[in-house]
Amino acid sequence: MEKFSHGGWRPATDRFIKIMDDPFYRTLIDLQDLLTVRTASFWHQRQVKALHLPITTGSVSSPMGLGSDSSPVAVDLFGQHTYLADSMQFMLEYGCRFNPRGAWYLMPSFRGEDADETHLNQFFHSEAEIEGGLDDVVTVVEDYLRTLARAVLDALGDEVAAQAGGTGHLARMADLTTFPRMTLDEAIRHLGPDPRAVEVADGRRTLTRHGERRLMAEVSPVLWVTHFDHLSVPFYQGYGDPDRRTSLSADLLFGVGEVVGAGERHTTGEQVRTALAQHGVAEADYQWYVDMKDARPMRTAGFGLSVERWLLWVFNRWDIRELQLAPRLNGVAIAP
Repeated sequence: MEKFSHGGWRPATDRFIKIMDDPFYRTLIDLQDLLTVRTASFWHQRQVKALHLPITTGSVSSPMGLGSDSSPVAVDLFGQHTYLADSMQFMLEYGCRFNPRGAWYLMPSFRGEDADETHLNQFFHSEAEIEGGLDDVVTVVEDYLRTLARAVLDALGDEVAAQAGGTGHLARMADLTTFPRMTLDEAIRHLGPDPRAVEVADGRRTLTRHGERRLMAEVSPVLWVTHFDHLSVPFYQGYGDPDRRTSLSADLLFGVGEVVGAGERHTTGEQVRTALAQHGVAEADYQWYVDMKDARPMRTAGFGLSVERWLLWVFNRWDIRELQLAPRLNGVAIAP
């Protein structure tokens, strides 16, 4: 991989030839295959159903409103204005109405921001939605990550050790009985008056990457942070208190920072309407979602795992752009 001062990070034009003999990328493919197989097995055992979904959507899950954490990718498809999926979480919620045990998928996501060391423009999401609340989905995520860590140790331990310099981080996660937790309020008290650790805009508080890394270094290398300010998360997260100040959300920090985002959703259409208004998002853009909650109220919670960030942690590396077989950068033509 190469970096150029003009235009930032770029892959070399002959990269696709060179990496065919690179053991790192052979192990990367083995890990991608392992994650796919073990993910399917994990959900099958829990009777959670796989959904085959399109990559286009008219209802992005990170809309341009208060709490948006990404930019949607708009496309014109035969004269129809639509978006490439940033997530299909809403459709997983829909899938729960068919199978109450839940729904999952492993599919690409698209984001409009520029790529950097911890963000990709196009990446794979391992996402699921289950019946229940925040504690339920946190428990499932922990089970899932322990399962993946053990699978890597059993099937690819030597290969990963050769690339990562060891597998102690995988063994520690596999052996964790519960993952430590703290609320955002507790995290901010721990971080103290560090302007680099917390950003505040219009009363909305968010952790920076610096803040996340301080928490991992000072509290635990694997750490849940829960109950973010509601106006700092997308509208669909449930309310964490009667004053609607906090959200039923949780980020799991390890490796480069947030690797899993999770949350409990609003149960009813009326709750969604309240949140849409609070976040300044037009109800008309999400009418079908509101209608679904009106017609079939259901308490669900879900999560999304960034596959490449998980792989970055497995490999003990720090630039996520290395984790692409075929790099994709917004506005840049790259072959193949």
